[in-house]
Amino acid sequence: MTNNPKESSEMIRLGQFMKWQNLVQSGGEAKIRIQGGEVMVNGCVETRRGRQLVTGDRVTFDGKHYEVNL
Repeated sequence: MTNNPKESSEMIRLGQFMKWQNLVQSGGEAKIRIQGGEVMVNGCVETRRGRQLVTGDRVTFDGKHYEVNL
């Protein structure tokens, strides 16, 4: 298993992105935070941790913005 969260199709799932960027400690925490409505993708609340992100998407969490750059 590789340490790189990128997949060949140049996308990453929201929960994986949050772990990769050290926004959460675990996948379980990501699930709770996402399903609790604490995360926005491109300005809209996102409750699916499996949401596919691509380069250019913007994730907002805890008042901070993160741009996806795969």
